[in-house]
Amino acid sequence: MRLWSIHPKYLDSKGLVALWREGLLAQNVLLGKTTGYKNHPQLIRFKDTGNQAAAIASYLKSVVEEADIRGYNFNRSKINNMNFKDKILATNGQIQYEFEHLLKKIKKRDNELFRKFKKINNIEPHPLFNMVIGDIEDWEIV
Repeated sequence: MRLWSIHPKYLDSKGLVALWREGLLAQNVLLGKTTGYKNHPQLIRFKDTGNQAAAIASYLKSVVEEADIRGYNFNRSKINNMNFKDKILATNGQIQYEFEHLLKKIKKRDNELFRKFKKINNIEPHPLFNMVIGDIEDWEIV
């Protein structure tokens, strides 16, 4: 499971579809609708918010907004009906690590997109996150 801290606009089509599926799985885990993955490290930051169901809903809403921009038809009715008003902190080290991880994937799938993205210096976080100075997150499996 990879719940990206980077903005969904950076994901290629395969990555965006995978994020949607994994985000829906994460939502089911956080809502207690499945027993698997409940201790997955990617979920820690959502659990730490105090309102994990609303946090994952806000996360998924940004994913579906990116899908809408691209003309995809993700079923937004699958997102729980809660709103999260806060932001989750994400370190610039984590953002950078994830972007480099994504670049490795994209290099194998789309050389043109890879050439475009490797020039990016200021990586935007997912809209749910506020970027702060710091290293790769402790929960990340490097």
